[in-house]
Amino acid sequence: MEKTKARVASIFVYPIKSCRGISVPQAPLTPTGFRWDRQWVVVNSKGRAYTQRVEPKLALVTVKLPDEAFSEGWLPTAYSFLVLKAPGMNELKISLSKPGEVTDGVSVWEWSGSAWDEGHEAANWFSNYLGKPSRLVRFNAASETRPVDPQYANGHNIMFSDGYPFLLLSQGSLDALNNLLKEPVPINRFRPNIFVDGCEPFSEDLWTEVEINKITFRGVKLCSRCKVPSIDQETAVVKPEINETLKKFRSDKVLRPTGKQQGKVFMGQNMVLKDFLKDGKGKVIKVGDPVNVVKMVSSAAEAAA
Repeated sequence: MEKTKARVASIFVYPIKSCRGISVPQAPLTPTGFRWDRQWVVVNSKGRAYTQRVEPKLALVTVKLPDEAFSEGWLPTAYSFLVLKAPGMNELKISLSKPGEVTDGVSVWEWSGSAWDEGHEAANWFSNYLGKPSRLVRFNAASETRPVDPQYANGHNIMFSDGYPFLLLSQGSLDALNNLLKEPVPINRFRPNIFVDGCEPFSEDLWTEVEINKITFRGVKLCSRCKVPSIDQETAVVKPEINETLKKFRSDKVLRPTGKQQGKVFMGQNMVLKDFLKDGKGKVIKVGDPVNVVKMVSSAAEAAA
């Protein structure tokens, strides 16, 4: 086991896909990611997911959950709400009790299935905010599964996240990028779940197994980045400098010169729970927890991507 001084610096949960995240002191684990993470998604009139790639204004939707929602084993009551705010909009409250109606034909990338519909008030709120017909839907774990790419993590599932249950990124990597940028950027550009400090830049590229609070996570794929890191999360304005800079030192051409070239850039490591049947219930990780590296590869070229 490699001894690093790495620790969990921040934990982020994003209840609604592409809306603002919540920084929390601890978060319960589930096999599909942190509890509440990407459990909701905003869809268009055809049921297709909206993301910041197409609707950058989603970055300005703030989301609040009850503090106790991040305690082990907490159950919502009739008075528990997801509370949404956005510029120029009244506050919207979504009951955390199960919604009544199921809607079919919801799709996120390659997956399609049914989901809980959060009703007319939420639909009107997002339709008014985005200026086009929209609905808010919630993942229906009772009837649906959405598998992770079996090439990288066979048997694992997610809710509405892009591809994997957890994304880990380090302060060292962010600092290395910021040293090359005219305007430094905060970590919210990269939307990680687990933000660690106390390791060398891009150490996480090499981590294939880490242990946090006696729970083992597997690093299964370097995270290839789309245009979202170029969207300022405070203003929703696109600033392309960040992606242009990443191309210079974090592209497959640079990191994986002998591999297949797809014009991708990488930042962060996608992770799954190693023993998701055993570790998927009643476990939490906390800010300050040490991160112990159990297994690693010797270069980014050897890492799955």
